[in-house]
Order: sequence, then structure tokens, then C-alpha cells
Amino acid sequence: MASSILRNPMLSSPTTITTPSLPSFSSKPSPLSFRFPPSHHRSSLRIKSLRLSCSLSDPSPPLRRRRPEYIPNRISDPNYVRVFDTTLRDGEQSPGATLTSKEKLDIARQLAKLGVDVIEAGFPAASKDDFEAVKTIAETVGNAVDGDGYVPVICGLSRCNKRDIETAWEAVKYAKRPRIHTFIATSDIHLEYKLKKSKDEVIEIARNMVKFARSLGCEDVEFSPEDAGRSEREFLYQILGEVIKAGATTLNIPDTVGITLPSEFGQLIADIKANTPGIENVIISTHCQNDLGLSTANTLSGAHSGARQLEVTINGIGERAGNASLEEVVMAIKCRGDHVLGGLYTGIDTRHIVMTSKMVEDYTGMQTQPHKAIVGANAFAHESGIHQDGMLKHKGTYEIICPEEIGLERSNDAGIVLGKLSGRHALKDRLTELGYVLDDEQLSSIFWRFKSVAERKKRVTDADIIALVSDEVFQPEALWKLLDIQITCGTLGLSTATVKLADADGKEHVACSMGTGPVDSAYKAVDLVVKEPATLLEYSMNAVTEGIDAIATTRVLIRGNNNYSTTNAITGEEVQRTFSGTGAGMDIVVSSVKAYVGALNKMLDFKENSTTKIPSQNNKVPA
Repeated sequence: MASSILRNPMLSSPTTITTPSLPSFSSKPSPLSFRFPPSHHRSSLRIKSLRLSCSLSDPSPPLRRRRPEYIPNRISDPNYVRVFDTTLRDGEQSPGATLTSKEKLDIARQLAKLGVDVIEAGFPAASKDDFEAVKTIAETVGNAVDGDGYVPVICGLSRCNKRDIETAWEAVKYAKRPRIHTFIATSDIHLEYKLKKSKDEVIEIARNMVKFARSLGCEDVEFSPEDAGRSEREFLYQILGEVIKAGATTLNIPDTVGITLPSEFGQLIADIKANTPGIENVIISTHCQNDLGLSTANTLSGAHSGARQLEVTINGIGERAGNASLEEVVMAIKCRGDHVLGGLYTGIDTRHIVMTSKMVEDYTGMQTQPHKAIVGANAFAHESGIHQDGMLKHKGTYEIICPEEIGLERSNDAGIVLGKLSGRHALKDRLTELGYVLDDEQLSSIFWRFKSVAERKKRVTDADIIALVSDEVFQPEALWKLLDIQITCGTLGLSTATVKLADADGKEHVACSMGTGPVDSAYKAVDLVVKEPATLLEYSMNAVTEGIDAIATTRVLIRGNNNYSTTNAITGEEVQRTFSGTGAGMDIVVSSVKAYVGALNKMLDFKENSTTKIPSQNNKVPA
């Protein structure tokens, strides 16, 4: 994991469409203008004293404009775009991306540091664990007001029924800026086969449920017509007009199945803006799925056509092929907002993008593909001789984004190389440069892991440090902790493993087992201690650096055999949960066992937090 940023693709002019099309580049574009130090050598991984502007004509990086005061149904600056992050809700619906309550809280805090306007913290009616996670985020992150008055809106998703809406309100009402997001399907195929209701019935439900949400005391209600991309236009205008009258403050237009092209989605937003009664009294939002790989393009097209809230996830994770990626959408607006998108801007502090991406990757266990835009591992890897020659002469020949803009530090300015003689202060400084702010206990734990690795390696790289931090800090609540492991394996006999684990009370447990290999025997020994049956679904391992002394990172995905389930927000069906775990170390068996124990801890934490019923104001039958 050397560098982690891929440049985001520049928008090209669209073909002829009936929507307001994105303006073409001028036939005489302004020359690229950058400031560089006198010399640059590619072997020095960090660009020193360099500020590379995303702007095509501005030689200096644009100043962050002040975020407008938050008013639910209005934005004082017509060029400001709200960023609505649904990593903790739609993102968690990715197979294997189950998050614990602690992990959700960590990610929510990081999203606040990133500066997102709205955090969709989850689907409170899905399970007791989901409810408690949303409530905790509302109570903590939803009340952490910074010096500029910024505090994120905390949003809970609900279907259009009273129980869901009540539960969502019970979870989010503790935030300074709570929001209920309710939805119902509007496309003909959903009306006929899923809801089995007429259009008039759906309008009545939508109108009544938005009114009900407002009656609970929620002054910020978002409504989504599910599968809007395939819905009949006149019906959309009608139902949206009715929910506006009922008190909705934001109208989200989802391309639920990712079927539209950018020209079509831009036209959809433009048509809704032109034909929906009362539309001037609400914010139009977009939610684009990535089934055809067009979610980012569709989102930008929607913004250009008048949408002023964009729903995204970190790393683009989500159902099926995922969602529009926050980092892609935000950096596209930052790079091209002034020149192509009519002056659009966001309140995102892009310096926290890499750290947020890494946290979500480690917590969910969903590895980002190397060629992923903005945060992929191959972002600044220039292998072609022609590209290398251009980069050595002028970075702007092949890089349109300055790595520091998104929080990527590519080496140490002071020239400090960390090794076995390095002290705690040097490690702390390097961690700070990499974007990690750790407390004393976390730093102490990382330091001794670092010293152990440094004893066996001449030089400890940034990738090694990041792997160690992930292994120590980005771990679930330790119901079980690996203490020691001894393995015997090879061609002369059966593989055997002896494992020592500590439970939550610190009591030690030892078990021995045989297996087909070292990992298999170790996992069987762990099962003998934990006594919670699980099936291993996926296992993968990667070396984070080059060389035979590299740290290995292991990722596993398990499914509990005791049928851990939750409610799918979209379909309403009970779905079986899977749980991921990661581990890192120079010993591949140790890293494998850490990953397995981490996944088991997630599963047991979910079990513990899902045993009691979700509180509700009454027991009325859902409408």
C-alpha cells in the first residue's frame, strides 16, 4: 500500500440533450499554471513545498468558502451543495460490511471531521443494534458543535409506516439537527409487484406519513420516491407536490437500480424542478446507484440541473454495485465546479478524505480496488516511461490533483526514517503527518508493536505503520483477545495449533486442535474456546510492502450458524448478516487468527446488542 490516490476523470462535454448541458471547454483554454520548487526528483515520494491546484486557470489552491447557515428547506447560497453521506446506512448494506456500534460511532466522528452536512446514521427499525448506534451518534456527534457553528444533521431512514417513523425519531431526536428520511416506491413495476397498491393509495400513504413525521416534532423531513428513475413523470410531480404540502423539506430523487444515463438523470432533475408545485420551498437531492458505473456522472449531472444535496458513500460502497462515491463527487466539484458546473462548491475538508477512506475500508473489510478513483492504491503510480518522463519534468503533465489536497502525505519532509532506534516522539509525529490522532493508550500500544516490527526490519515504512494502526485501533470491541499461539506444521505430520485467548474479564483460555494446515488448525482451536459456531466464507491475504519481511494483512468474512439477521431497509426482508475481520502482522498465521477473532468479536457484539426490543411510542399497526 504505497500511495493511495487515483486522479478523478475530467468531465467531458455531453452530447446534445434537452437539459441544460454542461458547457464545453473553451477553444482556447487557460494554460495550466502551477507553482513548483526549483527541482523535483521522483525518488522523493512527497512533493515538497508544492501546491497543485485542481483549477484549470487558478495558480493557487482555492480558499474554502464559508458553509451557509443550515436551514432545512433552503440554502442561502445557490451555489452551495450539501453532502449527504449514507455510508452507515446504504454502505453497510454491502455484503460483509456489517459494522459494530463502536465502529459506526468512529466513522460518524470521522465524517464530521470531513465536514459532511448530513450523516444518515442507519435504519433504526432494522434491529436493536442499529437503533442504539443511531441514537448514540445523535447524542454525541449530533451535538458536537465546532467553533464555526457546524454540526452535522443526523438522519435516520424509515419506510412509510408509523412504526418505522416513530423508531427513527426516537433514535435521532437527541441531535441538535435531527432528520427523518422516509420513502416509498413509485415506479409502475414496484407498485404492481412489490407494493400491490394503486397510485392514489401510495400518494395517500406518502402524504400521511410525512405529516406524521412532522407531528412528532421533527422539522426536517426528507422524502424519497423509490425507483424514481423508472417512475412515470406526471405521477412523480403529483406525489412530490403532495409531500411538499405535507411538510417535507428535502426531496430525494433516487436512481435506485442505476438505470439512467447522465443526460436522462439531469433531465429528470430539471423536469422535477420545472413541474413540481411548491418545489421552490424544498431542497432537491440525488441518490444514484452504480449498476452501470454511472453513479458519479449522474450525481454531477443532477447537481448541474439544480439538485443541491448529493447522497454519497465513502469508497462508493453500497447495495449491489454500490453508490456514488463521496471522494469522486466532491473532488470533481472541487476541480471543475468553477469552470464547468457554474460555481458549485461543498463544505468538505478534503484533507480528511484518505483517512476516512482507510477507516471505512478497514472497518468494513471491503478492500478498495487499486484503480479506484481518488483513493485507489495506484493513484500516483506512473509506470509508463513516457509518463515518468513527463512527471519528472512537470507534475501537472499527468497529475490533476495534489495529493496533500486529500490528505495523502507521500514521505517525511524532515527525512526521518523510522527504525528500531526511533522513539515514541518520532512515531507520534509520523502518525500525525499520516492523519492519525491517537490517545496515550493507543499510542503506547502502537509503539510497542512498532518496536517489535522494527527489531526485525531495517526500515519501517508508512504502509507498515498504517497496517499496525489498523490492527490496533480499527478493531471491534474485544470480547475475546488473542494472547499467544503455537503452531506445528509441515510435511512430517498433522498440523496442530495451541491457542491462548483472554475473555472480556481477562480470564485466560487455552485450546489445542489439529487441522489440514496451520490456519485451519488455529481456527478450530479458537472455535473450541469461543464456542460460537461460524462458517468461514472468504479469506484473503496481502503483503502491505515489498520484501520477504513484509507485514501481512489478512481479511476474513464469516457467517454465524445461529442465524444472525436484520431487516433490509429497501425490501423489508430478513437478511442473514455476515461479519468481517482484519489482522496484521509479520507472521501470517498470527495475522490470520487476529482477523478471525476480530470477525467473531463483531458477531458476538451484534448478538449482545440485539437481544432486547426496540423502544416505540406505541404498538400501533404500521400504516
